[in-house]
Amino acid sequence: MLKLAVIGAQTLLGRELVNALEAREASVVPLSTGPLTLEEEEGDLVVFAPTPALLEGLEAVILADSPDPELLAAFPGRILDLRAEPEPRVDPLPLAGTWPKGVKALRGRPALEQVLALLPSLMDGLGEVGGTHLRSVAWLGDRGLDGLVEQTLAILNGEDPDLEKLGYRQAFEVVPVTPAAGKGRLMEIRVPSFHGDLLILQIRASEGRALARKAAPAGVAWVEAAPSSRDVAISHDLLAHLDLASDGKAGVLTLGFDPVLWGTLRPTLRVLGLMD
Repeated sequence: MLKLAVIGAQTLLGRELVNALEAREASVVPLSTGPLTLEEEEGDLVVFAPTPALLEGLEAVILADSPDPELLAAFPGRILDLRAEPEPRVDPLPLAGTWPKGVKALRGRPALEQVLALLPSLMDGLGEVGGTHLRSVAWLGDRGLDGLVEQTLAILNGEDPDLEKLGYRQAFEVVPVTPAAGKGRLMEIRVPSFHGDLLILQIRASEGRALARKAAPAGVAWVEAAPSSRDVAISHDLLAHLDLASDGKAGVLTLGFDPVLWGTLRPTLRVLGLMD
């Protein structure tokens, strides 16, 4: 049985990780990032304040939040950094397979990057791709949820919302973000929902080819209608829907995924060797 700790177990991501790991062949020590508040101590999940002694004998540590840097200074096991802003010098999770041999630390890979890497395994004849990413605030974890709730309450009370947690005005608005140079033809639009991202892609077949969908790989399910954010918020799978032109030369591919359930929990279980 894999023995590991989740640091930041009191956060949204941390709680999801503990629940997912305990449902598999794993022994999990839920740790906070420091002293606990009374509310955290009385929560449904029993979380312990972090100490080096609690890490003794463990094989891995998952970072859902930032601990005291000294806590992991002498930890000999593997470290998986799943924070919203992980250490950039660390290699990202592999797109397939388990933990690479000889590697001590890995960082999370953005869900969108994982989705785009799947395209060749979803479609035959794939050529030019462009589209829109409708991005929920789930990628910000508790900060996203709290920020969206606080902004919504402020607006309903006729007040100007505080932008500190999200960094932008979100409640009751959509926020287009111009693609950065070198990032391709993908427009990001931040939408006022917490869970469930949608990627709506306009695709064209490569020259002399026709588009056709392939058998769904692991973690993907083809569906009969374009998924809604509600559909993907409760699915561990990436939901895919294809609407092809009559000649098969173009189409709209809609992909729905939850950044936490699909983009973080699933690859974490896979890389730790805990997938069915």
